[in-house]
Amino acid sequence: MPVPPKYAKPSKAVAAGRRRFLTGTGAAAALALSGGLAGVATADGRARGRERRDPFTLGVASGDPLPDGVVLWTRLAPEPLEPYGGMPRSAVQVEWQVAEDERFRRVVRAGSATARPEYSHTVHVDVRGLRPWRHYHYRFRVGGQLSPVGRTRTAPSPGTEVPALDLAFASCQNWTAGFYPAHGDLAARDHDVVFFLGDYIYENPIPVDGGARGQQVPAEVGVDCVTLDDYRLRYALYKQDPDLKAAHAAAPWVVTLDDHEVENDWAPRDSAEWVVRQANAFRAYWEHMPLRWDRLPQGPDLPLYRRLAFGRLAEFSVLDTRQYRSHADGGWRAPDADTLDPARTLIGQAQERWILDGLGASSARWNVLAQQVLMMPTDAAAGAAQSVAMGTWSGYSASRDRVLGGLHERGVDNLVVLTGDVHANFAGDLRRDFGDPSSPVVGSELVCTSISSDGDGADADDWTRTILAENPHVAYANHERGYVSCRITPREWTAHYRVADTVTRRDAAVRTRKSLVIGNGVAGIRD
Repeated sequence: MPVPPKYAKPSKAVAAGRRRFLTGTGAAAALALSGGLAGVATADGRARGRERRDPFTLGVASGDPLPDGVVLWTRLAPEPLEPYGGMPRSAVQVEWQVAEDERFRRVVRAGSATARPEYSHTVHVDVRGLRPWRHYHYRFRVGGQLSPVGRTRTAPSPGTEVPALDLAFASCQNWTAGFYPAHGDLAARDHDVVFFLGDYIYENPIPVDGGARGQQVPAEVGVDCVTLDDYRLRYALYKQDPDLKAAHAAAPWVVTLDDHEVENDWAPRDSAEWVVRQANAFRAYWEHMPLRWDRLPQGPDLPLYRRLAFGRLAEFSVLDTRQYRSHADGGWRAPDADTLDPARTLIGQAQERWILDGLGASSARWNVLAQQVLMMPTDAAAGAAQSVAMGTWSGYSASRDRVLGGLHERGVDNLVVLTGDVHANFAGDLRRDFGDPSSPVVGSELVCTSISSDGDGADADDWTRTILAENPHVAYANHERGYVSCRITPREWTAHYRVADTVTRRDAAVRTRKSLVIGNGVAGIRD
């Protein structure tokens, strides 16, 4: 049975005892777990003697749009692959501006923020006082140097009738596997918001030749990420990609993490070693994402699931399918008593209640779950045998039944689930009972493939053909690289599956492989 590498059972081996420039020490664990770093002096202004080096090598970003505001992000890193990004062990003041025009003749908000060494000289500015459903441009300044200009957009006012919303969603951008032509295409198209559904980085060792990119990399990235510096260095490498920087600068992003931001196929563990590693990973993730300060991790706890609304048109519940899941062995196998156990959960009881209560009270036309792993089952075994991925909702089918059954009982209209993780494009119907083809359709699931992970794929292969043959609720399958661009109106949701010719070249062509439609009040997906 052909199975993508994504679902191979993970190795338990973890490299240990390696020298690091900070975080291999007890002080490193204290930083990730407590959030502070004692003994760091604060300096105002710019670092002397560094004015000629570009401090904005990792670009700019915005995220989590509200009707009156948005988060602005950057990181000062003139030498991003050096210790501390080439910055001094002191705080630096960073000026920021938000304007109605790209040339900054109509500045509407401005201020300064402190880029602190204990946060890897990242800046998270929660700008408020903006007008709803407006495009803005933003930039940062350190000394005499300006950052690239980013473009963002606020959300509509609550209760507003929005005629259309353009969004993109993507996941899984393994740097070693290839370039990001999908991000270049995403940046060139006009999206109001981008959802990134996990696997922003991969924690695995990177070969010195850079894998498919053929780019020489420092020896420090040739290890599994374990320490805070490991994870910070990995984000610094990824964020230098020009197409990823362009995609961040083009629209606000809404992010959630999956497994590779920590370790492949991870679930919570109790060991002290694991708690420190998880805290390191979460700290580096928050530092490098356009997230508000109220999302700052408290040690190994990252408050990630949240809800964003776009007027009366759509409400998005962003899920966390990692931190609260019951233990799973991973891999593929047939459902059994363990996967059916009602005591097991993928997202935790509190998050289950939050979903049901929130969507049950929603007045939005479209109710959307933005999340990480396949919700619908995808049996990949031909014939009577069954084989499903244990790390997905199929490994926690009682949890899936509670969510889909609860939403059906509450009469939630136009449920759409956006999913990443699987390195393939899928679309299908979410049924109350997947074992009964006549069971009511509760909603639709749209699954994006990877940006680059697994390298070049194919429009159809044995794996996707088997999925289509064995799963009547699956309407579409494709195994190429790319992302999904969607246009949402009160009448219908149109999803364009954009795929790249190859990820071995930055300039590869990206085209729409398939367009699918979900109608308002009409159960199921259609061409």
